[in-house]
Amino acid sequence: MAPAKRVTIRQVADAAGLSPAAVSYALRGIQVSEETQQRVRQVADELGYEANPIARALASGRTGMIGILGTSLEDLWQQRLVAAAGRALLERDHYALILDAGGDPVRQRELAAQLRDQQVDGLILSPVDPTDPFWLELADSLALVSIGDELVEADTAGEVLFDNRSGVSRALEHLSDLGHRRIAVLRPPGSPTSGRPAEVFVTAEAERLGLEVSVHTTPYELDDSTELARALLSAVPRPTAVFCFSDSIAYGIYAAASELDLAIPGRLSLIGYDDQPVSALLTPPLTSFSWDTDRLVDAAVGMVLAAVDGNRWPRRLMIEPLLRERSSTGPVAR
Repeated sequence: MAPAKRVTIRQVADAAGLSPAAVSYALRGIQVSEETQQRVRQVADELGYEANPIARALASGRTGMIGILGTSLEDLWQQRLVAAAGRALLERDHYALILDAGGDPVRQRELAAQLRDQQVDGLILSPVDPTDPFWLELADSLALVSIGDELVEADTAGEVLFDNRSGVSRALEHLSDLGHRRIAVLRPPGSPTSGRPAEVFVTAEAERLGLEVSVHTTPYELDDSTELARALLSAVPRPTAVFCFSDSIAYGIYAAASELDLAIPGRLSLIGYDDQPVSALLTPPLTSFSWDTDRLVDAAVGMVLAAVDGNRWPRRLMIEPLLRERSSTGPVAR
């Protein structure tokens, strides 16, 4: 069977008794009355008309595409984030173009430039290096929303930030209350900034609580985080607790602890940071933090689309953490 021919805008115009130009205006919601817009949309629906995306982009100067560029899709939390953002954009008649920087700041900059050159209408970014001056240039050329980090001096469309000071304080206080004094902190790759917790907040909180804390960097990949954890947990003296700035990294601690016969939480306590669904199913379930992903996604998508449409939207949102206490943390072994 031959494929059905696409209904043209002229056919819609003939059926509606209007010129093709008037139909085009009506479908775009400009220059004609609301009554005409409704009548044209009804005729278009009855005929099965679908706008040619290339023609629509040429006419409107927009592609309907929003780029989503994360730090590393090896991280399960980022996978869930970009999937949720893609669904939210689709519900608003936009499409997501999702790319992965793989934890490489140079690669992320190159991908962002490609997205700009492909004329996406906006970009939702989780920056590997928030201090990269390229973001200032990019923010001047398209609607840019940053998740997780402030892009200092960049004229962004918005920023969705995490209250990392609160998250770090609650994690270390929780471990301190259980009697832990020697704690390892594992962070993902990326440049430290004023909003990132590892270098900025951990040291201050450790001093306040009288803790001996060491900070280590590891990729999100399970093999890499397991290798680092294996060396860390084999050291003498070893930490009695580990705090990971990603549940994905914490899974490497589980793997290494199992290899070394270190019972969790009997001989090692463990805290994650982004409450993946699978984290509650581990043995034992992982203590972690929830960050209200639905609110985060709604805000980021709202910010970028408002900027694209020239509308007003709050430009800054701070997400508060909620500690999910489970069985991976316990009193320090005596």
